[in-house]
Amino acid sequence: MPTYIHELPNWPRFRWDHEVLAVPLAAVRHHQGRLIGRMEGLGFQLREEAVLQSLTEEVLKSSEIEGEQLDREQVRSSIARRLGMDIGALAPVDRNVEGVVEMMLDATQNYRAALTEERLFGWHAALFPTGRSGMAKITVGAWRTGGSGPMQVVSGPIGREHVHFEAPVADRLPTEMRAFLAWFNATDGIDPVVFAAVAHLWFVTIHPFEDGNGRIARAIADMALARSEGTPRRFYSMSSQIRVERKAYYDTLERTQKGDLDITEWIAWFLECLDRAFVGAETVLASVLCKARFWDAHAVDALNDRQRLVVNRLLNGFEGKLTSSKYAALAKCSQDTAARDIEDLSRKGILTRDPAGGRSTSYSLIASAADALGAVARWTLAHADKAAWDGPESPSPEERRARMESIQAIGRELQELARGANAPPTYGDFEARLRALHELGFFPDERLVSAVAQVIQYGL
Repeated sequence: MPTYIHELPNWPRFRWDHEVLAVPLAAVRHHQGRLIGRMEGLGFQLREEAVLQSLTEEVLKSSEIEGEQLDREQVRSSIARRLGMDIGALAPVDRNVEGVVEMMLDATQNYRAALTEERLFGWHAALFPTGRSGMAKITVGAWRTGGSGPMQVVSGPIGREHVHFEAPVADRLPTEMRAFLAWFNATDGIDPVVFAAVAHLWFVTIHPFEDGNGRIARAIADMALARSEGTPRRFYSMSSQIRVERKAYYDTLERTQKGDLDITEWIAWFLECLDRAFVGAETVLASVLCKARFWDAHAVDALNDRQRLVVNRLLNGFEGKLTSSKYAALAKCSQDTAARDIEDLSRKGILTRDPAGGRSTSYSLIASAADALGAVARWTLAHADKAAWDGPESPSPEERRARMESIQAIGRELQELARGANAPPTYGDFEARLRALHELGFFPDERLVSAVAQVIQYGL
């Protein structure tokens, strides 16, 4: 009795329930059109920044799904250079990063070109420039052979492996791939988004390479989605959403590959995941607009090249805390120069010193009202128990405790304002809490107070 769908007599004659998929497909196509329309309505620079962010996420997350962590700045630099975008100083890029970027850009920018055997071999060679997957030597730029035994997707410790899937034997690959490529390059009337879902499943079920099949399958799906939109510009990342839903992704694939040729469940999951990826694109749009407003607000500030470089890194999603040592490394300058740059950025209300001091001194970017209010809240909560009593007499322990609790309560209110739970904060919201703190004899850092006024004034 067949175990996998590729062993069934009618393989690969997939079928699906059009009625079940009609509503989710209509919703996806509607949301897809709205997203593309909104993004295309942005100015050129904002649109290109949105494309850069989306492609960066796609490359990073597609690799993360397979357990490989790439450097964000290298990926961003590689994409920007290939798209001819000026993002300032470009980070040096490792060959393996260049390979993943080459594949993704070829799939999405050249989406109209036919998908051929040679093109797939080129993608595979780009993914494995050393001819190895980790420490193991693999066949690169060619279909896998049967020399290493059956191609299986397994999990679990050695000796207790669980086989999730076993691909077709190597002898079948030339025939299987000819059929797949002929279908992919033909026009058969399938909705383009459903086409992307089928292409992803079909390719990953054939599993024609020794490694990299998942990443190439997702690149093929992205190529099909680009065809559905008629544009090389990517404003969302399907792989980012798959990364979030990785367990459901693998579980749905496994059930489908072990079922019959009715792939309705897989297509339905693909459509729902894609729809959620469109929602995730709102985060990209918000980030792009926030970055644009930030630089508009600070257009009059004289920043040197080092400062602009580091601030852009922070705006692009810097991981961890910024310290003077990290600043010096990023800007390629001395510690003394880094300290002067940081002090200047603090005076301008762009950076704020985090409450912890000493060797752990770190700084946060103030790019929005939420950032500024959050910084005041953190400062308030960190200093509530150390505030001096502003009065002629020392307070009793009960009075000190009550005063500290009142200050902490206001600090928590500021945190809620920063989160924007109800509505965007106004300066009046902040001023009411600030006045309450002053009545308690508590005075937050003046630079932080000034930063709040500035970012709210500029609508950040």
